[in-house]
Amino acid sequence: MAKSATDLVKEAKQNIENLTPQQVHEELKNGKATLIDIRESEELSQNGKIDGSVHAPRGMIEFYADETQPYHKPEFDKNKRLILHCAGGGRSALATTTLQQMGYNNVAHLDGGYKAWKESGFPVKE
Repeated sequence: MAKSATDLVKEAKQNIENLTPQQVHEELKNGKATLIDIRESEELSQNGKIDGSVHAPRGMIEFYADETQPYHKPEFDKNKRLILHCAGGGRSALATTTLQQMGYNNVAHLDGGYKAWKESGFPVKE
């Protein structure tokens, strides 16, 4: 039976660490995590971003995360804590699952995404 995008996200969330905006804020404040924004460039320019986040669009995540690829980004370090976020939490849940499959063991995502972050009153850069 074919699965919908909603099914895939729901499955992903059962197998990953889902963090609240408060939990993400604490980890960032303590300097223990790197926040990866997987939204598209247009979304960042239209809606702003979380200060200090690293931009890595969803379509490139596997290539940025693979140290054997020429596109590899040093922020993708398997020894460090990574937290992913998108606009609403769906894409970041799927991408977190992908990173786990690639050997990233200390990876989580911001459940509710950028929207939840803003609604919680945390600062954003327009």
